Amino acid sequence: MPTYDYHCEENSRTISVQHSMKEKISSWGELCQRAGVEPGKTATSASVERIISGGIALPIASAAPALPMSGGCCGAPSGCGHHH
Repeated sequence: MPTYDYHCEENSRTISVQHSMKEKISSWGELCQRAGVEPGKTATSASVERIISGGIALPIASAAPALPMSGGCCGAPSGCGHHH
């Protein structure tokens, strides 16, 4: 299961939890319960936001090679006829 970081603006805390990609956590209470931590003085209804992490980035060099653009669009000498 992937690990996600959630941030609570109300208390400036960030907590990491594991859950499926389909699951969504939207409140401090849900987050604390899932992480097994006490909510403390923060209202359990306080909203949390998932922090977007970098994940796995592929190097630019691994991208598909560019098509030759000699003559017209899509590499065809007289163009492909689909673009103006």
